[in-house]
Amino acid sequence: MKEFHFFIFLNTFKFNIFPMESIEEQLKSVQKASVSVKNTSKETRQHILLKLSDLLIENTAEIIASNKKDLDRMEDSNPKKDRLLLNENRIKDLANSLKDVVALDIPTGKILSTTKTDNNLNIQKVTVPIGVVGVIYEARPNVTIDVAALCLFSGNAVVLRGGSDAECTNEILVSLIHQALKANAVSEDAVQLLPVDRKYVKELLEAVKYVDIIIPRGSQQLIDFVRDHSKVPTIETGAGVCHTYVERSADLNMAAKIVVNAKTHRPSVCNALDTIIVDKQIAADFLPKLIKGFLEFDVEVYADYDSYKILEAHQYSNLRRAIDDNFGTEYLSQTCSIKTVDNFDEAVEHIQKYSSKHSEAIVTKNEEVAERFLNEVDAAAVYVNASTRFTDGGCFGLGAEIGISTQKLHARGPFALEKLTTEKWLVRGNGQIR
Repeated sequence: MKEFHFFIFLNTFKFNIFPMESIEEQLKSVQKASVSVKNTSKETRQHILLKLSDLLIENTAEIIASNKKDLDRMEDSNPKKDRLLLNENRIKDLANSLKDVVALDIPTGKILSTTKTDNNLNIQKVTVPIGVVGVIYEARPNVTIDVAALCLFSGNAVVLRGGSDAECTNEILVSLIHQALKANAVSEDAVQLLPVDRKYVKELLEAVKYVDIIIPRGSQQLIDFVRDHSKVPTIETGAGVCHTYVERSADLNMAAKIVVNAKTHRPSVCNALDTIIVDKQIAADFLPKLIKGFLEFDVEVYADYDSYKILEAHQYSNLRRAIDDNFGTEYLSQTCSIKTVDNFDEAVEHIQKYSSKHSEAIVTKNEEVAERFLNEVDAAAVYVNASTRFTDGGCFGLGAEIGISTQKLHARGPFALEKLTTEKWLVRGNGQIR
């Protein structure tokens, strides 16, 4: 089993000098804090997020300095490095995303149904916070802010467990979250960063008494590890093997722009393109249109037999022959594969075989084909004539996200504010017995 690395625990900004035998006391404190968070008003939750937004901007230089320490420890060739990077623009985006969340409705306390029985029992179904949310993730410091904001605004407490690659960055981010909580008289225990020692992972995954849900966000290996070992219910998010199918009727110039964007814009994220599928009838016309955009980013291409011949004839330099393992791979880098097909059915069959059910796209002028693709392709997000890079809580108007859920129970697609709730039945009587 490959070793996973996680964040150092901060307790009111101080390190634990001596190793702890258990994280039970920390989990107890989070659970206790979850009650106070649940009882906070909408105004208080708004003030916490707005205060945190201001603190991010005010401490931009300090955040970048801490982030640089993490970046300096990571090899340039590591595809996680782009995810790890926090620059001024990304910090501004994080601060603005908090304001976007504040503008949303509180998802808890909504009455979903009301029933009055024959014996005058008044029964209501309402939305309530989940309670304590545990999130395990890797070198993604933006997740620290997104997760804390969504959990707090929906009335949940949160246990964070992230990669040691982002250790320094997350220390300062969590300290800012604690400052925002303290400024609004809410317990800092509502957001906790757990110890780095991986011996505590098992304890967290088995903490059914204190943690209500675990959400892993990261590589397929991390997700598999959590799913296989957790006794706490889990929601899978993160891993994406995304395809774009260029159908024979497509506007080829549009298709080239979509494909280049989906592959090169931010290749290290889960909604980036991994495999291009193209109808053989148009491959000779379409593939040369990719060359300029791909050369600019030095995209490495693993091409099947037909696409290899076409790109080789046009002297595309970073070209490899594809084998089976090049399909169904989440590259997280400037690398992709190309599969040529005879028809729509073969394209959909390929997607069904290799997709992680994250985001899939078709480029076509044929409305009937487009509707078939929307209906037949099984994925959290399915696109017609658009880049898969839009699968994102912010882009979908959700403010932010914890991750992209690729499963079907409870949540699918961007896991955002509304999905951090569950249901509760409130029954009011006046002495009824059964």
